[in-house]
Amino acid sequence: MIKSEFRKVYLARRKNLSPEEKHEKSSQISNLFFQNFDLGKVNFLHCFLPIERTNEIDTKLIFQRIWSEFQQIETLVPRINYKTDELEHLRFTPATKLVKNSLGIDEPVENILIESEKIDAVIVPLLCFDQKGFRVGYGKGFYDKFLRNCRADCLKIGLSYFEPIAEITDVQDFDVKLDFCVTPKKIVNFK
Repeated sequence: MIKSEFRKVYLARRKNLSPEEKHEKSSQISNLFFQNFDLGKVNFLHCFLPIERTNEIDTKLIFQRIWSEFQQIETLVPRINYKTDELEHLRFTPATKLVKNSLGIDEPVENILIESEKIDAVIVPLLCFDQKGFRVGYGKGFYDKFLRNCRADCLKIGLSYFEPIAEITDVQDFDVKLDFCVTPKKIVNFK
């Protein structure tokens, strides 16, 4: 299948998760993330904030644990710059005030930008991913542009409620592979 077909299927599957399933799977993903990645070498971590209306994985569980256990890490969240069609990376702390953008996505009110070259790890949103490490997102290409500009040693970690699919058949040259993907049951390694 191609990305647009997977997008429809997995948006529907995700929407059908109950609040209890969403919480349980988000907790399992968060626990596996902390059990399997050495965050001692991470200074800047970029992670998406969940979009409630699309039932995204609750990354607030990851932020809260980083803030309490890994205080050397500066956490960043994305903001879309519509003039450049690229993601900006804003500092995000427990005290950061958020406002919803035109797409209903939370973004920091404060404008503290960090360059992508400083980022050591990116937690990447997705709808589904294949056994080669390619992902299906929302189709706008913001994360592929961003990931291409990251350092070669920057970890690219996807989070998925679902296990990998066999293959996305319309992968393009501009699609960036994940290094890992965390599901509720396991870590999938593409390195």
